[in-house]
Parts: sequence; structure tokens; C-alpha cells
Amino acid sequence: MSRVVVVGGGLAGITAALVCADAGASVTLVEAKPRLGGLTYSFRRGDLEVDNGQHVFLRCCTAYRSLLDRLGVTDQTTLQDRLDIRVLSTEDGRGGRLRRSGLPAPWHLGPALLGYRLLTPAARLRAALAAFALRGLDRDDPSTDLRTFGDWLRAHGQDARAVDALWDLIGTATLNARADHASLALAAVVFQVGLLGDRSAADIGWSRVPLGRLHGDAARARLTEAGAAVLTGAKVTRLDPTGDGWVVGAGGGEHRADQVIVAVPPAAAEALLPPGAITADPGWAARLGDAPIVNVHIVLSRRVLAEPFVAVTGSPVQWVFDRTESAGLADGQYLALSISAADEYIDAPVADLRDVFLPGLSQVLHGIGGVEVLDFFVTRERAATFRPAPGQAALRPPARTGVTGVFLAGAWTDTGWPATMEGAVRSGLTAARAVLDDPAAQLGGSGPRSEGQSAGLIPGGQGVTV
Repeated sequence: MSRVVVVGGGLAGITAALVCADAGASVTLVEAKPRLGGLTYSFRRGDLEVDNGQHVFLRCCTAYRSLLDRLGVTDQTTLQDRLDIRVLSTEDGRGGRLRRSGLPAPWHLGPALLGYRLLTPAARLRAALAAFALRGLDRDDPSTDLRTFGDWLRAHGQDARAVDALWDLIGTATLNARADHASLALAAVVFQVGLLGDRSAADIGWSRVPLGRLHGDAARARLTEAGAAVLTGAKVTRLDPTGDGWVVGAGGGEHRADQVIVAVPPAAAEALLPPGAITADPGWAARLGDAPIVNVHIVLSRRVLAEPFVAVTGSPVQWVFDRTESAGLADGQYLALSISAADEYIDAPVADLRDVFLPGLSQVLHGIGGVEVLDFFVTRERAATFRPAPGQAALRPPARTGVTGVFLAGAWTDTGWPATMEGAVRSGLTAARAVLDDPAAQLGGSGPRSEGQSAGLIPGGQGVTV
């Protein structure tokens, strides 16, 4: 029976460990933090159970949704019957709405786009033409990755208003970058697969329970059932080759492995990987970079938002989510504002952020006037994603490294996708497949799970998440 050690307990590591355990490998998952879930976690604040950040998924996220099924938590999520986004604007009190029709793609978005009141009729037509052009773009052409999405949009008749009110509305949240700073290739993934492919691809889903329960707690339970060992609070400090495999030093102990899957952030991976694992010159992790996300949490004395979420344009506020139910708040309303590409806010004092986002919210949620703010706090992820700038594809390594028995997983690896939950899960699948195909993997039987159940984590579709 092959011995596999997975380093890192985020979505990539969880996925890789589950697939390997389901296939009959002897799996040990080692995580430095006291919990699983990576950047999707929860914590207590008084009586509230708070997510560090808001995460949603789309219907086209087949890998992530298969992971939810494997974890047994799909019933704790909601998935729209039909894409429907209410868009609020500081420049237009009426706002707009992006709701798909039942027409086949790409015509399913035609009525929504042609009726989108935040753009002029002429701008709507230009946006429709740009969408058709984007649908036909070759995102696998290496030159596509070297160009910014913003440059391409301007070349296709999109002015600043259209970029802010339409393209960045979706792109900033999924790419964690504004159009002028994002790779055209990664933007094409978002729009081609998420919006312009199957008509139901962009239907939005979200968790109704804290993310720590949805991902971390469920993963620990399923991994244990599958026979895997789960070690948390144990930082891996070294990978040492032996004659027949590897010794993984973690938490003062040693774990022997035939294969090791390293599923940690880029800087940690570069520090841990043995020489020759990555072909890029030293310092590749710093060149890949990182991009921050800030989440602003506001607890109000009464409800002011009727929808589960709204998008906002013309404002520092980007997306607003109602997290009242998931956080366990009995009275009032708990809103979470998700701010992507948040370089200008990542180091700002909480008082300054309060001065920015409370007025910004009141500009679009007019019912908030006179409502008491019971709590205001901020969570920050400085390295929420890699920086999706043009040319970064060359710095994203594949799952197979240059060293026998060592593999990589993580949304930052060469998935071809932005750094999303879907990308993380797909990287875990790819790494697990590579391990199971490795000649050193001598597996005995199908493992604790049946073949049909393990196959559920190896889908054929593609997806992108916000």
C-alpha cells in the first residue's frame, strides 16, 4: 500500500488526500494550523460564528460541487435556479439587474444585457459585441496571457463606465484584480466558462452554514472515515529523501512516505521543496506575487437588505452578503462586504475603513439611515490569491515536479484558472491523479470508499468561483 503524505489542509490538500485515500493509499494529511479549510475558515466573535471571507461558487464548478458531495454537505448550500444579480449604483438610484433567460447560450444573457439600465443603449450593444468576441478568444494562445483584460476591452469599444458597471463587476471578484491588472487569458476563463458557455453555468451558490463547518469540520470527518490520519497544528519543516521515498518532518515527528503532495502557499512551497523540484529561478514565489482581499463585517439593529446578496458599482463597496442566518444572529442583520483587489485597504486602520464603507453602504442601501451599528470589524487576507497579472502563467508550476515522488497542489499551480475554490479543488485532483499514476504507488484494493464514490471527485467539467 502506497504511503502518501499531504502537506497542507486547504481545499487542494483535502481533495488530494480524499482521492488518494479513496483509492486505497495510506494517507497522512499534515496541516500547520489547528484547523482544516485553508483560507475558508470561521471563528467565534461573541455569539457570532464568522467566516473570514465570503465565498460563492457557480453551477459550472463541477469539481468543487463534487467535493461538497463527497463531504456530504451539499444540502447545507443554496444554488440559484437561475442567475440573478441585483446591481446597486451610487450614480443611478434605480440600479440594474443581471438575470439570465432560458435561451441557449450565449443568447441567455441577451435580454439582461440589452435591458441593463446602468449602461446606455449604445454601450449595451457594444458590450454584447465584445462578449461575442471574447467568447471566441483563444485563451490557450501564450500571447493571450501577456495582455491585460483592460487593454482588450478598450480595443473592443468598452469605455470606463462599461468596465466598472459590467466587466469589473464580475471580473474583480473572480480574478482578484481590476481589468487593467488582470491577464486576458484568466479573464477569458471567467467569462467563457462562467458566463458565455452553458446557460446555467453562472447560477450562483453559497453556504448557509459557517465555512469552517462546511469545509474543515466535514473534511476531518470524511478523511477519518476513509482511514486517513489528520494531523493539525503540525508545521512541516523538512522533506528529506531516503532510499525508497521521503521523510516528512512535522511537529517534532517524522512521517515516511512514498509520495508527498505539497499543497501550501507559494512562498511556503518554495522554502520546503527540495532542489530541482521547480525549474523557475529562485524567488519565483515572490515574482508570482499575492493579492489581498478585505472583508468588512457590519452588524445592524434591524434588517436593511432583503436579498441574500447584491453587487455595487461606482463605490468602494463591491459585493454585500447577508450572513445573518449562517452566523447564528437571532435579531437584526449581519452584512459582510467583500472587497477584492484590496491593495489600498489592506493596511488601513479599522476606523478609516468604517469612514469609507459605512457611508458607501448608506449610498446604495437607503434603508440603513438611522439604523444602529451594533458591531463593525474587519478581516484581512493579505495573500488571498496569487496576483493574476499578465505573464504569470510561466510562473505557475505543474503538479509533477522535477523530483521523483514530490507533487504540487494549490490554486496557484498550473490549473489554467484563477485562484478560486474551483481551481484549488482541481489542483488537488490533478496532484492525486499524478500520485496514483506514479509507478511507486502500489495500491491494495479500492480503499474504504466504493469506486463509484471516489469517482465522484474526478469530474470532467470546468468551473470558476467568486
